[in-house]
Amino acid sequence: MNTVLQFISDSGFVGWCIMLVGIASLALIGERAYVLYFKFGMNVDEFWNKVQTLVLARKSDEALVVAAQLQAKPIPAAFKTILEKADRDDDAIFQAHDIAMAETVPQFTKRTHYLSMFANVATLMGLLGTIHGLILSFQAVATADPSTKQALLAQGIAVSMYTTALGLVVAIPAMVAYSFLISRQNHLVDELTEKCGKLTELLTGAHMPSLTRQNIYPDNVAKDAVAASVKAPPTNHKAS
Repeated sequence: MNTVLQFISDSGFVGWCIMLVGIASLALIGERAYVLYFKFGMNVDEFWNKVQTLVLARKSDEALVVAAQLQAKPIPAAFKTILEKADRDDDAIFQAHDIAMAETVPQFTKRTHYLSMFANVATLMGLLGTIHGLILSFQAVATADPSTKQALLAQGIAVSMYTTALGLVVAIPAMVAYSFLISRQNHLVDELTEKCGKLTELLTGAHMPSLTRQNIYPDNVAKDAVAASVKAPPTNHKAS
């Protein structure tokens, strides 16, 4: 531990700044990993099969109760928003679908992009420390007393190397973690999009009228009825 602290101390102010970025990256990785893998994790297929069975059985109220019981998780919460409009017309259901997507997707995507930014900042700060160390080295060569020139030159080169190494030590794990988190995030968003789309299609399909002649050709049926009444021969009533 003392060696690590000495290493950071020798890298100077830029090195401590890089370590702060590293701590922020570590905290963000822990929070996002917990949320995406554990807090939001669930058996989506099992949940969907249960809701689908209830909706097909015309038990939308029971499906709503099932979704409400798990509304702490994003996908059931989105289902709840859509199922609350199950008894409305198709436009209202589609609008509920859009609202559910707009409310839920940001829960998967928020803050993850900052991890990529932290990795880039750590790399750039390592480059800044490299330049700072080279400046110290050149100053030692140009202006330092000959008796201390070698020590100052070595110190400047050490600062340059230390900060470069620290920047890479922070940036590389951050980028690897970012790749895994983005993959998990996209998987959850794809599941949300697929299941909400299927639910919306199921609910709107359930509102389709039965395919009778009256529903398919209402105007023609009316016209046929009028034409039949016109063509019907008049009834003759003879006095007895």
